[in-house]
Amino acid sequence: MELQNTVKEALNALYHHPDDVVRMQADRWLQNFQQTIDAWQVADNLLHDTSSNIETLIFCSQTLRSKVQRDFEELPSEAFRPLRVSLIASLKSFYKGPPKVRTQISLAVAALAVHVQEEDWGDGGIMGWIRDEMNSHPKFIPSFLELLQVLPEEVFNYKIAVRPDRRRAFENELSSGVETAINILTACLSINELMEQVLEAFASWLRLRHRIPAEVLASHPLVLSAFSDLNCDVPSEAAVNVISELIHYSAVRGPDRVSSQMSLIQVIVPSVMSLKAHLRDTSKDEEDIKAIACLFADMADAYVELIATGSDESVIIVQALLEVASHPEFDIASLTFNFWHSLQIMLTERDSDVAHGAEASKQAERTRRLHVFKSSYESLVLLVSVKVEYPQDYTDLSSEDKKDFKQMRYAVADVLIDAALVLGGDVTLKILFMKLVEAFRSQENHLTDWRPVEAALYSIRALSDYVPITEGEIMPQIMSLLPKLPHQLQLLQTVCLTIGAYAKWLDAAPNGLSFLSPFVDILVNGMSFEETAAAAALAFRHICDDCKKKLCVSLDGLFQIYQRAVTGDGPLKVSPEESLHLVEALSMVVTELPSEHAKKALEALCMPVVTPLQEIISQGPAVLGQKPAHDLIVHIDRLANIFRHVNHPEAVADAVTKLWPVFKAIFDIRSWDTLTMESLCRACKNAVRTSKTLMAVTVGVMLDEIQGLYKQHHQPCFLYLSSEVVKIFGSDSVCANYLRILLESLFNHTTFLLTSFQDFTSRPDLADDCFLLASRCIRYCPHLFFQSPVFPSLVDCSMIGITVQHREASKSIMSFLSDVFDIGNSSQGKPYVSIRDSVIIPRGPTIARILIAALTGALPSSRLETVTYTLLSLTRACGAKTLEWAKDSVFLIPPIAATEAERTRFLQALSDIASGSAINGLINPIEELSEVCRRNRSVQEIVQGALRPHEMKLFST
Repeated sequence: MELQNTVKEALNALYHHPDDVVRMQADRWLQNFQQTIDAWQVADNLLHDTSSNIETLIFCSQTLRSKVQRDFEELPSEAFRPLRVSLIASLKSFYKGPPKVRTQISLAVAALAVHVQEEDWGDGGIMGWIRDEMNSHPKFIPSFLELLQVLPEEVFNYKIAVRPDRRRAFENELSSGVETAINILTACLSINELMEQVLEAFASWLRLRHRIPAEVLASHPLVLSAFSDLNCDVPSEAAVNVISELIHYSAVRGPDRVSSQMSLIQVIVPSVMSLKAHLRDTSKDEEDIKAIACLFADMADAYVELIATGSDESVIIVQALLEVASHPEFDIASLTFNFWHSLQIMLTERDSDVAHGAEASKQAERTRRLHVFKSSYESLVLLVSVKVEYPQDYTDLSSEDKKDFKQMRYAVADVLIDAALVLGGDVTLKILFMKLVEAFRSQENHLTDWRPVEAALYSIRALSDYVPITEGEIMPQIMSLLPKLPHQLQLLQTVCLTIGAYAKWLDAAPNGLSFLSPFVDILVNGMSFEETAAAAALAFRHICDDCKKKLCVSLDGLFQIYQRAVTGDGPLKVSPEESLHLVEALSMVVTELPSEHAKKALEALCMPVVTPLQEIISQGPAVLGQKPAHDLIVHIDRLANIFRHVNHPEAVADAVTKLWPVFKAIFDIRSWDTLTMESLCRACKNAVRTSKTLMAVTVGVMLDEIQGLYKQHHQPCFLYLSSEVVKIFGSDSVCANYLRILLESLFNHTTFLLTSFQDFTSRPDLADDCFLLASRCIRYCPHLFFQSPVFPSLVDCSMIGITVQHREASKSIMSFLSDVFDIGNSSQGKPYVSIRDSVIIPRGPTIARILIAALTGALPSSRLETVTYTLLSLTRACGAKTLEWAKDSVFLIPPIAATEAERTRFLQALSDIASGSAINGLINPIEELSEVCRRNRSVQEIVQGALRPHEMKLFST
């Protein structure tokens, strides 16, 4: 009784106390209480206590529901029947009570049915029991109808902690009880006030799919009742849900399967089509129109294969979909967007089943179908393109509403692309160009503002990848129009992005060069406003990338723009991040220069970037050490982009050699600064990647530097840079001795830093880059890696960190182990199999046990695929030995967590894989063991307590 009072007091504090701290404490206490064994009895008592208020009733019903779902196994087996009796008593007592409470109790009873086998439930199982209870106690039919509704929904509720076998058995039980459920619901149709509840329950049972023949459903009283309700002025939500479920129920692919559902489809389509007039009824509530529009969209999505045949009936359905798409509310119009995409795929992809027989007849059928839907897609373009127009009150919108508007424009752009794939990019372009011209003329005559012009131009920009670069009729007119448009900021932004989007067309067009100069002026103007600078800089990058050969002759002018942008001199409002687009742009143009000119151009490109760094360095170590990281990174990142995009290896190698004193000064003074070191290592990595072996001398000096600094400051990016060097120089015999010394130094120091699980948790970035480097060594210099004394140390280190929660670190460790296990799969790796085995086999029992612990709960279920692959790689590598190791580990798991049959299926799958069987068919037993051992918190703790992955004694020589 005392605990019951404490629960009431905590709930009162949670909902009514004025102090936030007190409310948080109450919430925390209640959550902890729900995890206790006492919660069963206390929640049950309070539910039956007539003095409990609504807050107490809701909390206790939720508590019982969650306890039955997750913690049913903590009760003794004999507790089932008293629990069922109590829950049913509550369900009956609340038949007219608060709906939220009744729903939670219904869910609890449904979860109980999932746990308890049919024969243990008695009375012919849950369905027979419900039938008998409803016959015996008609007063409580509303409560039992709710239970009947949630039952099929709980089949695939994975919050219910049951074994996969039991879940499948419950699904089969419900499948066998479909007829009983439908008969109960049919009998309840005579109770008018329960009609909506009956239909909701029917919709729920339809989700089980294909348990009732289509021809039976087509004339069933429940279906006819739903259709009858649909024809009312305001159709009920339940009727709409039934029709929607019937549509999904009959949605199949392939002519043979479609024919089996045709009797139902022939009832559904006319009934839905009869609602078309409601779409235009302005007197109807928007939510009612949306519900009807959903039915049209569901029907179109489900029957797209039939619609794509291009029959007369299909055209009528598509016209109705166009009417939905024309609705002024985007949430309603966009319901059809998925259909237009699916239909486009059916019409354009060659793999679509359009006809049988010779290829010529198939092509003729495709052409016929495209012709049938041509006018529909032309209408669609006109309907949706207006939806991207900026609203009049755009500036007053909240940031969230502006984000929604942006997403809406993206969605419309996708629809326009679908139309272009059906109609052809040039045809779609012509439609949109006519809208652009109309809007431009109106704007010139002051009949409209800039918004229709911007909307048409935005739509044209969306088609850029689908308009042929040879298009010579419309594109020149559009390009000629762009300089004439007013420089209103949103319009200017779209103009800039359109120029960038059609850069490939500008490069290919015979008169493309004549457009470039005015377009560059537009982009420079765009960079002069904060609101448009990002779009202008991005577009500048695109035209320099795609038109670089044409722009080589204008390099001096481009350099002036670049200089103003990176130095901040002048009116340009380009941010440091946006300036990287200009760095990349000029780098791409420089790449097109002949080698003899590239070196000088690269120096000019680096000069405005390097000068600020040199000025900082010249002020002495104290100033360099105290500078904010951003003051250095902004310049170093620009150098990184230059080295990445200037594809003149010799020129880049020479530039880095000259710049090395600057780099060394930053390495020496700022080696403690992670952000600056990451930026500098990225610049060095890009230089190595571009110059490759031409940078050999500088790379040697660079690695000497970071080898010493790594011991002091442990920056993970030093490992990251070394990884790139290994990729370039790993197979070079001349560098072998040097690389061996470097790698042993880096790996020895890293394993010294990562000696406990806590070390991995606190430095996951270090673990991530360490094992990425190790994997790269396996691929590019296995001769150095496997014969080194660091190999066994790294394996030991990886075993400590396998179950680290950091996703990337865990993934890198697993990939490293998989690479080790798989080394025998490649010709260059086979010589090292014996070394691998000498290290892995003594550690095999521990590795297998840790991997099985990871599989069964030590790592999140989202890592299951990675863990499984690593375990299977170990199995393929070590064969029967892995099976023995896995057997020893799996049988540590208590039978309460995993039955002998579940463990045996898991081991059989490993045995089959060890014998060379294909993996695909053997994943289910592995996934099922994982699911069984994670089914609730208690079981997961039992399994991890048995396997103890963090307490394993690692192998030592």
